[in-house]
Amino acid sequence: MHSTISKSALFTDFYELTMAQGYWKNNMNDEVVFDMFFRRQPYNGGFSIFAGIEPLLDSLEDFTFDESEIEYLRSQKIFEEGFLDYLKTFKFSGDLYSFEEGSIIFPQEPLVRIHAKLIEAQIIEGLVLNLCNFQSLIATKTARVWLAAKKGNVMEFGLRRAQGPDGAMGATRASYIGGAQGTSNTLAGQALGIPVMGTMAHSWVMSFPSELEAFEAYAKIYPEKTIFLIDTYDTLKSGIKNAIKAGAKLVEKGYNFGVRLDSGDMSYLTSEVRKELDKAGFPQAFICVSNDLTEEIVETLVQQNAPIASWGVGTHMVTGGSEASFTGVYKLAAKKTADGNFEPTMKFSDNPSKNTNPGIKNVFRLYDENGMARADILAMDGEILEEGKEYRYYHTMVDYRQFSFKASKIVPMLKKRIEGGKRIGEKENDAVILRKSRERMMREIETLDASFKRILNPHIYKVSMTEKLKELKLSFIKANIR
Repeated sequence: MHSTISKSALFTDFYELTMAQGYWKNNMNDEVVFDMFFRRQPYNGGFSIFAGIEPLLDSLEDFTFDESEIEYLRSQKIFEEGFLDYLKTFKFSGDLYSFEEGSIIFPQEPLVRIHAKLIEAQIIEGLVLNLCNFQSLIATKTARVWLAAKKGNVMEFGLRRAQGPDGAMGATRASYIGGAQGTSNTLAGQALGIPVMGTMAHSWVMSFPSELEAFEAYAKIYPEKTIFLIDTYDTLKSGIKNAIKAGAKLVEKGYNFGVRLDSGDMSYLTSEVRKELDKAGFPQAFICVSNDLTEEIVETLVQQNAPIASWGVGTHMVTGGSEASFTGVYKLAAKKTADGNFEPTMKFSDNPSKNTNPGIKNVFRLYDENGMARADILAMDGEILEEGKEYRYYHTMVDYRQFSFKASKIVPMLKKRIEGGKRIGEKENDAVILRKSRERMMREIETLDASFKRILNPHIYKVSMTEKLKELKLSFIKANIR
């Protein structure tokens, strides 16, 4: 599933097109390599989750200019007819390597590596960043909530607070990868195969002469999926009492029921509601909560042993909450020279952390004998790391920090996904892709030590480089100093 917007090659920043015309006029369209990576973990966290690559693969296959779009560019009176003729046949014809969706990711490592003609690689920059940045942010946020809930039942309820229809669909997709059990977004359910869920709003309760009648009417229609919203008037004085009366009739018929709270002191109220349900003889009845939940609130409630069975999270999950965006960037890493070889390139900055890592690179994940991920290593293309052999690795800032490690298992993280502009292999349907991505996230999160998954002050996972890459980067730095 991808938006018709992202099929249009106009879905790019205008300066990509002005640069593209400049390259075209100067006959600069040799092969290049671009890396998409991010600079820091959102939420001051210890990990992120990669998402958005599958919609990107779909979009790249259809990324073209139609006649109306060419006419629009002509109306800007900045583009030559020869260049517009070139754009009429524009299509991405390069190769793409990437991490698999649902993978755990860390700063500085290439998540997407593009091999293409310069103009093609430049024009697709906005698309790559838009799809991967947003969905990675939301998948990461959801995974944090899911972990805070002790991998419990988390429901995504954010459609009405999302950033427009595309934002809602992308957020629902990414939140499912990040661990959400289901969504309130019915269209995403149909399009992506994500379980849909939801019962009643306060308006349902207020539409009936009494709270009890509202509950009984709903239970009569949906006896197998009844969750009573009990905070419309007064949670403890009326809501739970009426829920118990209506729920008793369901239990007599062999059904169960639940209650939901959407306001108030969740720790106190859920404890009191649990007491009332148990006292009435309904220990099997369950409690759901919603109301501007964050991972910090969820973690606190779990630590307080609040008797909550499931969590409905909306605003903070689908908007990114305290983080407005993912810090993914797209930088030139190498360009082909006249002799047919690739020459490494490196961007410099007054802020050393923004200096890029030069050359065509691969990423390897190192595991110890217990199957736990210990470090991600950036290596020059063609370098081979052998399992069971000790190597020394260096910090990406090429400072004094280094370590030695003998990996029991080494996994290459970048996989070729597009060759010559075409997706490699048959595309599976969206529901299967999502399920596999979600399962991958859940598998990989188990290989991370708990210290990296803390909500507050997590340990920093090692992302380092081989000696060969370190020496290449140092050579650029020394040459720039002169």
